Amino acid sequence: MKVLFKFNILLSIGVIFWSCTKTSNYGKNVVYGEALGTTYAITYISKEQVDLQPSIDSLFNVVNKSMSTYIPDSDISKINNGDTTIIVDKMFEEVFATSKKVFEATNGYFDPTIGILVDAWGFGPGDQVPLDSVKVDSLLRYVGFNKVNLTSENRIKKQNSSIRFDFNAVAKGYAIDRLGVLLSNRGYQNYLVEVGGEILAKGKNSLTDKPWTVGVDDPLNIEDRGRAAIVQLQDKALASSGNYRKYRVDSITGEKYVHTINPKTGFTKNSSLLAATVVADNCAIADAFATAFMAMGIEKAIEYLNTQSDLDAFLIYVAKDGTIQNFKTKGFKSIEIN
Repeated sequence: MKVLFKFNILLSIGVIFWSCTKTSNYGKNVVYGEALGTTYAITYISKEQVDLQPSIDSLFNVVNKSMSTYIPDSDISKINNGDTTIIVDKMFEEVFATSKKVFEATNGYFDPTIGILVDAWGFGPGDQVPLDSVKVDSLLRYVGFNKVNLTSENRIKKQNSSIRFDFNAVAKGYAIDRLGVLLSNRGYQNYLVEVGGEILAKGKNSLTDKPWTVGVDDPLNIEDRGRAAIVQLQDKALASSGNYRKYRVDSITGEKYVHTINPKTGFTKNSSLLAATVVADNCAIADAFATAFMAMGIEKAIEYLNTQSDLDAFLIYVAKDGTIQNFKTKGFKSIEIN
């Protein structure tokens, strides 16, 4: 697969595959590969090994053709460049709907119309430009998911032609969900899909009769792949975002710019929140909220989580005294292996 989604903003999550023996003629099958600018591993329990590669490649191709900003003739690239004739496909439509839902739920801290700023800060396929407060304010005129609509004919309508979409903070999670649909439609009930550190776990590891076990990387011990937490997942998705891994260093000033951009201010977000891991019913939602929490910062993220019952999270942050602390929702604690 051609690498197209080059801007992977997700905290890597280590998948722990426990070795097992075949029982009742069932065995563990794993498909490895590269797609969306990262690697993937798809594990499924079945009586026989089936060649899923053509179907997997086809799905990634469709996702790329619809939503990769790194393909000049993708639908999203054409829309970003002002083409109003594009009729978007079902995938684009569903990602648009999810984005709108999270945009509204987070009061705008998740906003895929931030594409013009992603490019300007040097994190996208477009041209990087020198930025100061005046320039950032001028670009913010082209940011706001409330400034775009999907018409009944499945065409994108923008208030300004300069508005640019960037679905990288939700499309990878959505692709994982679609891989899950692919596997379910093939009759597989127990599988684990991992793409670039994001996870969808369905059923259980039936060879051990236990939920799927995954590890969340420690942002302070990446070199040795240390684990900040180990959890058991069953019919859940998990995604993470972190500021410690993806950043750009100005070649002249040496100043570090983290990849998380605050859609409200237009500036890159330097905050005490090091990493956010979210557990949800599907990976697109987990993906989007993990990004939103990084933009919110630790205080607003905790405040939001305390009002929710359908999201769980694990936040790692630097406290005011300089120590590393964490916040875990009750639901996250319930799936964690101590």
